[in-house]
Amino acid sequence: MTDDPQTRPNRLDLGRVFNEVPELYDRVRPGYPDELFADLGTITGMDRTSSVLEVGCGTGQATRTLATLGCSVTAVEPGAGMAALARQRLASFPDVDIEGSTFEEWDDRGRRFDVLVAAQSWHWVDPSIGWQRAHDVLSPGGWMALLGHVVVRRPGEPEVYAETADLHERFCPGNPDWGHPPLEEEVRSTDGGWGLVDGPGGLFGPTIVRWYPTVQWFDGDGFADHLRSLSLFRRLDRDVREPLLDAIAERIRSRMGDRTSRRYLSVLRVGQRAE
Repeated sequence: MTDDPQTRPNRLDLGRVFNEVPELYDRVRPGYPDELFADLGTITGMDRTSSVLEVGCGTGQATRTLATLGCSVTAVEPGAGMAALARQRLASFPDVDIEGSTFEEWDDRGRRFDVLVAAQSWHWVDPSIGWQRAHDVLSPGGWMALLGHVVVRRPGEPEVYAETADLHERFCPGNPDWGHPPLEEEVRSTDGGWGLVDGPGGLFGPTIVRWYPTVQWFDGDGFADHLRSLSLFRRLDRDVREPLLDAIAERIRSRMGDRTSRRYLSVLRVGQRAE
């Protein structure tokens, strides 16, 4: 997924990594297709009477769509800057409440929910705590839904990673996370389970998986800004990150006509709470 490096990220860095750039994050990150939320509603039966818990709401991109469906949404977000921007963006929705906390430390105050949604955030939650907590805070018959984006490529398309591999090695050699994204068809063929190393065991029933093709287009500066919002690049020292991203932007201008895409498969994974 977009922020999901090959090795599991350090969850203690979550607030720092994204909280530094909430406005940039909000501006450059891809949203989710309307079809995904339509399928989420159909599968879970979610409607205006439903209570939704969102884990890691960020700046509220998915939260807004949940709110427009008429649901009551409680969103948990550990980054103070991200949560503040989400509250600002969602101030017109009286049934949205944003609480500052990690999911592991969040005080549920005995509340129970019909649906738990985590949009591109569940990989930050400690699986030894998160899955059981998710089961515990859901009402009987409740649903767990993970939303995300997997960066993919198609054969024969100009691909920005291939065009900039030498720059990554020049400015930050040996980083194991550099490399081509997988082919779209390869990703579509791996549609089982929750897509995570540590699954929920028997806490949730069989997983329903749906894929949605999505494309973002950028000029060189825009693509560099997008990379600035990703944890892989935010973790680099500024003296390494900024020259690298400036060089990537220039490469896109000089070799790719100042236009490049980032292709995704957005994904919905849904499972019902086991009793």
